[in-house]
Amino acid sequence: MNRFTLENYPLLLAPVHLCISWILHGLHGKGAVADLSKIGERERLKSRKGDEPHWQRLRSGCFVGYRPAKRGGKGNWFARVYDADATKYQRKALGDFGGLAGHDVFAHAKRDTEAWADRVETGGIQTRKLETVGDACRAYCDEKPDAKVMVARTVSGDPLAKIKLDKLRRHHLLDWRKRLEETPALITRNKGGEKRTRPRAKSTVNRDMVPLRAALGRVLPPGMPNTDAAWQEALKPYKGADKRRDLYLDRNERKRLLEATVEEATPFIHALCLLPLRPGALAKLCASDFDSRTRTLTIGKDKNGRPRQIAVPQSIADFLATQAKNKLPAAQMFARSGGREWNKDAWKYPVKDAVHAAGLPSGTTAYTLRHSVITDLIRSGLPALTVAQLSGTSVAMIERHYGHLVRNDAEDALAKLAI
Repeated sequence: MNRFTLENYPLLLAPVHLCISWILHGLHGKGAVADLSKIGERERLKSRKGDEPHWQRLRSGCFVGYRPAKRGGKGNWFARVYDADATKYQRKALGDFGGLAGHDVFAHAKRDTEAWADRVETGGIQTRKLETVGDACRAYCDEKPDAKVMVARTVSGDPLAKIKLDKLRRHHLLDWRKRLEETPALITRNKGGEKRTRPRAKSTVNRDMVPLRAALGRVLPPGMPNTDAAWQEALKPYKGADKRRDLYLDRNERKRLLEATVEEATPFIHALCLLPLRPGALAKLCASDFDSRTRTLTIGKDKNGRPRQIAVPQSIADFLATQAKNKLPAAQMFARSGGREWNKDAWKYPVKDAVHAAGLPSGTTAYTLRHSVITDLIRSGLPALTVAQLSGTSVAMIERHYGHLVRNDAEDALAKLAI
């Protein structure tokens, strides 16, 4: 065996250096060891074979990548995250952050990568490849089937659907929004098929933008404010567009409406007269959602997406128990003939016919019943927070739309104090 000398010391350390190199290779992903947060190091990077980005590890299973431009200009950024459900890495293009400069570029790339990693690691994104706005909307509709009709009407046939997600800019969405606002809203059609339209109201535009904003929010991080990359700015809702609901039916008028309703729709309309629920949430109720032992009703699918429970009095409990009787747990509590589920196109005409037969205001809809029930709850002195919890909305919405009722009651109460 050779004696240890200073001359052969580097040879003895060669395996150690090789191991360290392998470790760094694994940590940074595919051999990239540059510190991408340093501008000088990024500028010295060369294009790699197959346009593979230079990767930097942010945390276990999460990498930010940078691909230098081949002919000058700004390079592009990428995210790479391990998806445990798919047992493979998911990759996402982040763009070049054209509106930023200096150290802000890496800071935003890091932020967007970590935000996307959080969604991947919690199962919040689709594992299939999403390339276009249309792909993102279809993936969203797979999870939110109720949005399919609106997406089909506002996005699917529009040029926006073909725009690549990594190329999407604010001006694309501003153009789409302009087209949407200029499209008349369909009111209804008579039995002869004639369409009736009206100019699209700001409140309607706000509702029409919700699915697209939600779909893009799941796959795109917000762009830098006040730049063309800030796609989210083009989808901001109009403030104050929702008008206060003034059409109200008192209990006698609601009773007249119920008596004029066809037999098939009577249980559904009756429930709307008893509970402050959205018609869509009521239509989704299953027999198992009501527990007669505790008189508790669980509303699982509603606008806010969060399940909630409400306790009901014995009179309403008896009504709900009758609707759920002899039905399988998964069966609709309120079903049309043949077990079909109610939807807005199905309940619209029975309500319209009953309104006409009962001689009620022509603007009465299924939502008028929800508004009337909430109004009665407010007038009975129930706190706004409790009403908001029962109806599945926010205290701010209750105060905005029903605050005038509380003020009127307060004035009446003060008037009684006069000496």
